[in-house]
Amino acid sequence: MKPTIAQKAPYPINVEAGKTYYWCSCGKSKSQPFCDGSHQGTEFTPKQLVVNESKTIYFCGCKQSKNGMFCDGSHNAL
Repeated sequence: MKPTIAQKAPYPINVEAGKTYYWCSCGKSKSQPFCDGSHQGTEFTPKQLVVNESKTIYFCGCKQSKNGMFCDGSHNAL
């Protein structure tokens, strides 16, 4: 089963140190790029990220990245 392409661009998100985020791997979440539980009943599970420093992270929106939850430009080939 392939994930749903949420968008063909990354999600630039300002993350905060000390917080935990759960990236949606299925592409069905209404709270992109984060999980809202829409994966229930599928083989997908959210990916956890514990942030050590506040910064901007470019989360993958197409769900095709070879770099997991982080954008690697794979959306350019879609």
